[in-house]
Order: sequence, then C-alpha cells, then structure tokens
Amino acid sequence: MRAPPWMPVLRGVAYVCAVLCVVVVAATATARGTVLNAGFHRDVLARERAYERLYDEVLVDPELTPVTRDLLGRLPVDEALLTSNLKTVLPPETLRALTDEQIRHLIAYLRGDRDALTLSADLRPVVENLESLTQTYFGDLVASLQERPSPDFPAFLRELDVSLQRVAAGEPPHGLPKLSLTPDQAAMAADALLRLVPEGQRAALRPEVDVALREGDVATALAAVGPAVFSDRTREAVERVRAAADGGSWNITADLERGDGSLDTVHRIRGATHLTLGVVEPLAGVLGAAALAALWFTGPESLPRRLRRLGWTLAAGGVLTALCVAVAGLVTGGRVVTPPASWPDSLVRLVDDVQSTALDRVLGGALTAALVALAAGAVALALGVAAQRRPVLEVARRASVWSAAGVTGVALSGVALVPLVFAGGGARVCQGSERLCDMRYDEVAQLTSHNAMSTTADRFIGPLQDPDIVGQLNAGVRALQIDTYRWERPEEVTARLRESDFPPETRRRITDAVARFNPPRPGLWLCHSVCRAGAVELVPTLRQIGDWLRAHPTEVVTLIVQDAVGGADTEAAFRAAGLEDLLHTPHRDPSRPWPTLGEMTESGRRLVVFAERADGPAPWYRNFYAYAMETPYAFRSPAEMSCLPHRGGGDKRLFLLNHFITIDGGSRLDAARVNARAGIVERARACERARGRPVTFVAVDYVTIGDARSAVDALNAERAERA
Repeated sequence: MRAPPWMPVLRGVAYVCAVLCVVVVAATATARGTVLNAGFHRDVLARERAYERLYDEVLVDPELTPVTRDLLGRLPVDEALLTSNLKTVLPPETLRALTDEQIRHLIAYLRGDRDALTLSADLRPVVENLESLTQTYFGDLVASLQERPSPDFPAFLRELDVSLQRVAAGEPPHGLPKLSLTPDQAAMAADALLRLVPEGQRAALRPEVDVALREGDVATALAAVGPAVFSDRTREAVERVRAAADGGSWNITADLERGDGSLDTVHRIRGATHLTLGVVEPLAGVLGAAALAALWFTGPESLPRRLRRLGWTLAAGGVLTALCVAVAGLVTGGRVVTPPASWPDSLVRLVDDVQSTALDRVLGGALTAALVALAAGAVALALGVAAQRRPVLEVARRASVWSAAGVTGVALSGVALVPLVFAGGGARVCQGSERLCDMRYDEVAQLTSHNAMSTTADRFIGPLQDPDIVGQLNAGVRALQIDTYRWERPEEVTARLRESDFPPETRRRITDAVARFNPPRPGLWLCHSVCRAGAVELVPTLRQIGDWLRAHPTEVVTLIVQDAVGGADTEAAFRAAGLEDLLHTPHRDPSRPWPTLGEMTESGRRLVVFAERADGPAPWYRNFYAYAMETPYAFRSPAEMSCLPHRGGGDKRLFLLNHFITIDGGSRLDAARVNARAGIVERARACERARGRPVTFVAVDYVTIGDARSAVDALNAERAERA
C-alpha cells in the first residue's frame, strides 16, 4: 500500500518540529534549573567564596581606599576601629542573608510568581552593630578615664546625651567625677581624647585639655573636644543612617528606579521569562511528544525503520543542542557582563570569577541535557539495528514498541530534568567547607580554645584567650574547653589557689581582691581555677552558644567541660539555656564510628558535650576520656612538646592535641611561636603517626594569635584529599 503524497511532508515537519522541541525543552529546563533558581545563585556565590573575598580582597583594595575613607570619615568612630571590626558591623552571615533575600525576590518576580518586584533590605542589624561598636568605643574611653573596671553603657549614654545637649547649648557639661591623675596619666588621657578630633584642630585644643585633665576635670576636657568630635559628625552619621534605613528598611527597588534604568531591563526580561516558562516550555514538550509520536505511527515501514527514525530524530536534537551550547560558549567567552573600567581590579576579578562559574554551570547543564537526548537516540538506533537482524515475534514486537515509548519518554524527561542537577540548593557546607560534609566527626580536625571562658574581653585575671566565647566561634573555633564552678566561699579560695597554675604574684592579687570585694555569688559559673579571678555565668553563656549555632546551621560545636559541677546540675543548666534540640547523643560504644558532619547538620544535633569527670546522667553528657585520648599539657617550652599518651590511654577514636605553653599560667609571648601554622601541622602529623589516629582537637591558648586556624584548615584539606 502506497503512502499518501502528504505523508512525507508530514514526517518532514514532524522531524523538524521534534528536533527543535528537544532544543527548546533543553534550553528552558536549563534556565529554570539555573538562572531562574535561587539555589543556583547561592551555590555559585558559595563556590567562589564571594562573601569572604568581598571582605578579604575587595574592601581592602587600595583602589577603594579613597571611597572607603570618605564613607568612614562621616562616622563618629575611628577609621581603624571600624575597618578592623568590619565583620562585626556587617557580619558575613548578615550580608549573605541580605543577598539571599534579594535573590529570592528577584527570581520569584522573573518566574512570574510575583506580580511586582520588591527589593528591600533590613538594615536594623547593621545599625545595631554599628551602634554597639560606637558604644563600646566611647564607653571604653570614658571607663578608662574614670578608671572603672567596665563601662556602664546605659548610664554613659544618658550622661553623653545630656553632655551633648549642654555642649550644643554652649554650656559646659557637668556631673562627671573629678579624677586624680598623674602627669603621665593626664597626658595619655589627653592623647586618647584628641585622637578623636580632626588633626587640624588638635594643637589649638591641647592646652585646654591638658590643663583640665591634670586637674582631673573630665567634664571640662569633654566639653572642649565635644564640639569638634560629636556635634557635626554624630548628627551627620545619624542622618545618613536614617536616610539609608528609612525606619530600618532600605527600599532598593525605589533607588534602582531612580537610577540608571536597570530595572527596565529586568522588567523586559521578566516578560520574556514569564512567556517562556508559562507557554513556550509546556508547548514545546507537548509538540515534541506529538511530533515523535507522528514519526513513529505514520507509514507502513517496519519496526526497525521506525526505531532508526526515532533514534536519528533524538540524536539530531541532542547534536543541535550541543552546537547551540558551543556557540553560546564562544560568543560569551566566559563573560556575560563587562564590568565598568572604573571598578577596582579586585572587584572585577570577583565578578568575573562568579559569572564564569555560573556560565560554566549553565552551559554544563544544557550540554548534559543534549547528551541525554543523544544517548537516547543512540539506544533507539541500536534497538533498530538489533530488530532488523533478528526475526521479530509478536511478543518481541510489543516489547520493542514499549521500549521505543520508554526511550522517548526517558529522553524528553531527561532533557527537561537533568539541568536541575546543576541548580544547587546552596552549596552543602560543613564547618566552612563542602569537602568536610562527607567526613566523619572523628576524622575532622577542630580548632579548640583552651580555657575558652578565661578571656581578656571578660576581664579575667591571667586570661588565656582574648575574644569572648562568641568571638572565638566567629574566629573559627569549633571546640571550647570550659570549666564549670560554683562561686567559692572565702575560706575555700586559699586552698584552691594552692592547686591552681597561677604564678605567686597573681595569687597575691587575687587574695587581696578577695579581702576587699567580690563576695560569693549564687548559681553556676565558668571560671578558671578561682571564680574571683574572673567568672561568667554558665546559663547565659550556653544560651549565647545556642544562638550562635542557630545562626550558623552548617556548623558543629563541641564543649569539653572540666566539671566541678555535678552532671544533674549541668543537665539542668543546658535545659534552662534551651539547648535540648541541639544536643547530639554519642553512641554508647565509644569505639563505634561517628556520623558524618553532613549527617549531624542535617539532623540539627550539632552540639557535642563531654565531661572530664562525669558520665551522665543525661545520655548526651558523656565522659570525654571514654571517647578520647590526649597528649600531655604541662609544657614549659616548645621543645618539651611530645605525643606521649596521657589521660584517656592510647586507643580512642578522638584525639586531643594539647598545644600550648604553661609557665605558671599561659604564655602570650610564646603563643605566636607555638600557634604558627607549620609547627602545628608538623606536630599533628608526628602525633598521628605515633598514635595511629588523626588529631581531632587542636587546643591552643590565644587562638587569635598566630595561624592556628590556618593549620587546622591545612590538616582538613589533606584529609579531604585522601578521602
């Protein structure tokens, strides 16, 4: 039976339609899974470390210095103070959250899920951080002038406000106490105050400030510098912040609409994407399936010829899609947007790296979709050849029909779905690295702060760390060694001091302090040997750790508790701090492998707590030395450091490397040397060879001195390479 004359025309149209529909489905699916997927953008930014590079490369670029200084010069805070605390004022987490929010709004608008584009940023956290930094700066200044152990911020702000009002009214402020200063102290205080004054005005103000401070008259000294320091700069800074925040929210859309017309481009793109996703993509899928069905069912040809026709059609669609990908790669050259010539090189490099990575992933998704179509076509061709060479029974014929239908369905589904693999949901990160998520807890090295609660920030006598516990976590610490105590009665202090590692002079100072003040306080505390040498409350500190963990959902933190407080009371403290949902319960068998960091972060159970003495009663509160071994810790010089077994024996899964110098207490002078990257890495490797287990905890004093964090990162990078 001869085919009708229109049949070849129909097949030709169906063939062209099917090939083009494969290309369209691949393109639209790639767009949906990448550039129109918020997770894709988060993933690209994370892979290129965009936020870290912004702080470490762009904002410190000398080409940006004039702009940065012009901005900072408008704020009533020293430039050095603000730039050194930039991550405090605008933490990476806050910047990431602000960016993620704008990405979500923009993608929702482009996909047609929202009718209007609304971009806004909540600047209240930034303003609060800036205000906190300013308060700390001026509060510490006044506290140092008043010789107070710590500034009373609310009182300081009230006094400052009254003083500024009096200065603005032309009256000298009053109410600040007179101080008895030595000439040297007066000169130092004058230098501290005059550093706040524009350089050109310092010489004229110095005589009045010197005379006032030599007489201990802080009020007059502040009145002298107040007009130059506070009036104009504070008013201008407040006005700028208020103008930007507009009640706490920055309306980005409004600013863009008043700008260079970039939103007009976004609106045009939105029209195209809405049409493409809503009409073109589903229409291409339906037409493609119909065209392939027409190619299959039209004509009296044998089954082998139908299979070959189907195979050539799918293969042609895959080849054409691959050619389009190749052309797109050549045309773009790895760059979609050309940064302006006025941008600094560091920002250009960052933008180029981000868009290059994004483009590679987009083209990779489209190319993979093309390969799926090509592979499906190859399978259909192979089936056609096999069917032609062997007699085909009815059962085999039916099987081949279903095989052809399956190949067609898989091909179209694969072309549509494969690009979603390249979308990303935000990079899967654990402890700051994608590569650590698949490593077990007992395989990862963790920077550990020895006596983490004993800090300069909390005014401990003989501190062993500088930042407070939250500051240490922000600096990369992931394990905290803390000591829990109850406040001592006076008669208990002398015996405790004899057992402590404080030098004799420090013991004398503590004894004198006990005789004059610091009566016993109720409750549970974090102290170092003697609570009168420094103490912070346990429950509020645990609550801060919990808040930090919730703000950093990809991090795992470990507490190693030197416990002078019973296990039941400790359990109650963790419950009062609201940490029960974060606590990880180790397996009762210490020899069992630990879960991976990825499994721990996905479960939400990311806080591991050990005790040096107790073992329970809470199932999550296990004895550290049942699970871990350690090196000695009483080293008086780097040369004495060894890998010999100490507490915990020598065959545990977890391994604590004590890496600090003890000379009647910690040694700040030795910290820079022993915390050097090369020294830590070399000793960790040696101890791992000697003990047959990877180092888990690298415990150091003064974690912010030296390169301890870099050393831990290097150890983890080596292990990830071997994994």
